[in-house]
Amino acid sequence: MQSRLIKSVLTLCARLPLPVLHGLGVFLGWTLFLIQGHPRKIAETNITLCYPKLSAQQQRKLVRVCMAETGKTLFETGALWLRPGEHTLNLIKHVNGRELVEQAMANGKGVILATPHLGAWEAAGLYCASTFNITCLYRPPRRADLEQLVNTARSRLGGHYIAATSRGVRTLYKTLKHGNAVAMLPDQEPQTGAGIFAPFFGVPAYTMVLLARLAARSGAPIIFVWCERLSWGRGYQLHFRTMPNVSKPTDIHAAVNATNKAIEDCIRECPAQYQWSYRRFRTRPAGEDPFY
Repeated sequence: MQSRLIKSVLTLCARLPLPVLHGLGVFLGWTLFLIQGHPRKIAETNITLCYPKLSAQQQRKLVRVCMAETGKTLFETGALWLRPGEHTLNLIKHVNGRELVEQAMANGKGVILATPHLGAWEAAGLYCASTFNITCLYRPPRRADLEQLVNTARSRLGGHYIAATSRGVRTLYKTLKHGNAVAMLPDQEPQTGAGIFAPFFGVPAYTMVLLARLAARSGAPIIFVWCERLSWGRGYQLHFRTMPNVSKPTDIHAAVNATNKAIEDCIRECPAQYQWSYRRFRTRPAGEDPFY
C-alpha cells in the first residue's frame, strides 16, 4: 500500500512543471523547519559542526534554506525519474567543464565521476549516464519493492547500475581497465571496515576508501560533478571539477583527506544545497559520544 502511494505521488510530480515542484518543496521545507523535526535537528547539528564561525543567526538561516532545498529534492524526484529522457535532460540549462571528462577518457585509463549529495544529484547521474554511459555503484533502497522502479528510472538514458557488493566493485575495476567511466557517491558513510576517519570540514568523518583505491590502482583521474538548482525552478546547471591527482598516493589517509577536501570545495560553492539532513557523522572514533 505504501509503495503504491509513493509511486502515485512520483507519477503526479512528473506531470507538474518544475517551478511548481520547487515551490511545493519550499513549502514542505519551511514546514519541516517550523515543526523542528528530526531532519532539522540533524541539519542543525551538522551545520554547527561544519560552520562553527557562523553566528547563531547565520547558522539558523542556512538551516532554513537547507530545509527548503531538501523539500525540492523530494518533489523533483518524480520529474527526474519518470519524465521522458529528453524532457529531463532539457532541464539542464548549462554544463560547465564537460571537456574535462572527455579529455580524461581520451587518455585511455577511464575516469571516476564522484557525485556528492549536492544539488540535484539524480539529474547529474542521468546526464552522465546519457553522455558517458557510466557504470555506477548504488545501495538498494530500503523498500525492495521499489528497486525496479528506481533502477529503471536511473538507467533509462543509458548507463549501468550495480549493487555495492564485492562483485560490483570488481565490475568498476574492469570498466576502468577498458577506459570507460564509473561513478559513485563519495560522501556516503561506508559499511564497517570499508572506511577510515578523515577530516570533513575539520570534523572526523568515517569515509570510504574505495574512491581513492580505484584511482590508485587504475590510474584514472577523479572528477567531481554536481548539479546546482537554479532559482525559481528555472532548471539546473551542471558542474565538473577536477581534483588533485591521487592515482599514486603514498598514504591512503592522504588520498582520502584529499577527496574530502574536494567535496568541501564543491559544497562551498552552494552550501545550502548540500544534504545536511544526512547523518554524515553517525560513526564516531572510539571513545567519542554520538552527535545525533
